[in-house]
Amino acid sequence: MALTPDDVVTKQFQHVRFKDGFDPDEVDDFLDEIVIEWRKALEENVELKAKLAAYESGATPAAAPAAETPAPVEAAPVAAPAEPAPSGSATATAGIIELAQRLHDEHVAEGEAKRAQLIADAEGEVNRIRTEAEAKQREESARLERERNTLEARITELRNFERDYRSQLRGYIEGQLRDLDEKSASTDSTPVSAIGL
Repeated sequence: MALTPDDVVTKQFQHVRFKDGFDPDEVDDFLDEIVIEWRKALEENVELKAKLAAYESGATPAAAPAAETPAPVEAAPVAAPAEPAPSGSATATAGIIELAQRLHDEHVAEGEAKRAQLIADAEGEVNRIRTEAEAKQREESARLERERNTLEARITELRNFERDYRSQLRGYIEGQLRDLDEKSASTDSTPVSAIGL
């Protein structure tokens, strides 16, 4: 089935929701421009075919208005395959292909740019998260170091307290033992009658 400008004009596309897409009005405007150019190319093709047919029949080619000759496309005699016929259709087709290629290249370039942007954004996010994690790790390490220093100072303080307490307790007990020894020695030397027995 051959594609006609009317096919382009009447083509309906499904609208998608919740996805990226093109602005339907912008697409319609662009398709209208394509249809206008396509119709011009088809009219030029018909005119050239009419001139070719007149030339081959030996008559002088008359400038036929494009509006009068849209139907003779099928009725015009076909040139021999060995002779390349100057055709506006080939030019129009080449123009459409060139336009499609340009659109394709633009979309590919846009996709690559978007991909590069997404990669750059992701790398930036990774760097930000890494920096935050490193800062948090440094902060936590510093807090734990401070806590360790505090605990070590407390342990040292408790060891000093224990040492001082033991020496004081030892001194006290030794003092009590000396006093007890002195009292027992003095009791041994005192006669029983002096004690009151």
